[in-house]
Amino acid sequence: MLDLEKMLAAERGNLPSLAESYINPAFVKVLRLLGFDKRYLRAQGAYLFDDQGNQIIDCLAGYGTFACGRNHPVIRQALQQAMNLDLPNLLHMGIASLSGLLARELVSVAPGDLETVFFTNSGSEGVETALKYARVATGRPRIVHCDKSFHGLTLGALSVNGHGIFRDGFGPLLPAVGTVPYNDLESLERELSRGDVAGFIVEPIQGEGVYMPDDDYLAEALELCRKHGVIFIADEVQTGLGRTGKMFACEHWGIEPDILISAKALSGGYVPAGAVLSKRWIHKKVFSSLERSVVHSSTFSENDLAMAAGLATLHVLKTEKLVENAARMGERLAAGLREIGAKYEMFREVRGKGLLLGLEFQSPKSMSLKMGWNLLHKLDASLFCQVMLIPLLHEHHVLAQVAGHHIDVIKLIPTLVVNEADIDHLIHAFDQVIAASHRFPGPLWDLGKRFAGTAFGNVA
Repeated sequence: MLDLEKMLAAERGNLPSLAESYINPAFVKVLRLLGFDKRYLRAQGAYLFDDQGNQIIDCLAGYGTFACGRNHPVIRQALQQAMNLDLPNLLHMGIASLSGLLARELVSVAPGDLETVFFTNSGSEGVETALKYARVATGRPRIVHCDKSFHGLTLGALSVNGHGIFRDGFGPLLPAVGTVPYNDLESLERELSRGDVAGFIVEPIQGEGVYMPDDDYLAEALELCRKHGVIFIADEVQTGLGRTGKMFACEHWGIEPDILISAKALSGGYVPAGAVLSKRWIHKKVFSSLERSVVHSSTFSENDLAMAAGLATLHVLKTEKLVENAARMGERLAAGLREIGAKYEMFREVRGKGLLLGLEFQSPKSMSLKMGWNLLHKLDASLFCQVMLIPLLHEHHVLAQVAGHHIDVIKLIPTLVVNEADIDHLIHAFDQVIAASHRFPGPLWDLGKRFAGTAFGNVA
């Protein structure tokens, strides 16, 4: 038998060099520069544990994958059961064992009259599916998305990605794609009124930057889609399955989309899984005849382990009341961060819902701090927040991320199993780190200068 435990014990010290040699040397270099190349030995619930015995609150959570916490025993047990059953997996010419069960459960918790499900392996694949569905359902070519959007990095998904840094070098992308500003209904109506738009794809809350919709934006955008015969596609890859304190973020604004894309948390963190929920009339347009019954498919769609993980994830979300916990803990965290933030001139705001929060910072007014701010931003527009994340990890044992490129926003997406003690620790940790950032010269600014000099070679 393959002894993974023995293999890991023998090779753990070589893992960085293996990643550097065979996977992504640039990323390994970034991790080293930031001091994020920790050796993590295990993970459980809301925490990571490193080889120094530190317990670290995971506010990255696999980009939101670990809604139920890392290595949840109920999800693991469901996967073990599925393997022990020796199910006839991936029949392709036969009825799958578990996919109908998961589809029924998803439809039962989805907003509106979404009645059909296509299973995918990722959010990006779900976006690709939704774009195809919208085109065939309407007979129109164009897709409209918002600036600053993030819908994935495969070619079709990249074509509706609102960030140039991800698109650069990979063109030409899909034709017939239009971009409108987020929260701009007039621009959206101008695009839709052209009569050639198949679908409008939108994140209820934009993940890159954690940008919020105006109170009436999503509802009126939906009405515009109805008016012009356009498919409204809600990308809930990250916001879905409890992340925002509702099962789906659309529910905060009473939105009933034509297509809803879910992924990330559906996997339980074990097996890649995603789902595209759609109205039945759209589904019938895609699979419109016996001959077209497999016109859209994927080799690993409906695989039994992914379906078992999805069923167990929904079970855990419900029985452990994690959606409700996300709402409570999110309110506690946002309120606490706003309270401490009011003390600091570089703190701008906290925004988001549930446990999807963004902390934005702003240019200071005092001359000494402005000098430091301008120095870091001249080197890199994201450097200020990134420098704050280093002591946050090493001194306060909190793992988090910058919310996007060239913005002063830190993003917090912890697991939905965090408790009050975790939240209070996060608030205290940010209070300490933000306080340090308001001393110039000071250790945080010195760290930024050293890091910039190493990373960019333009600071002595």
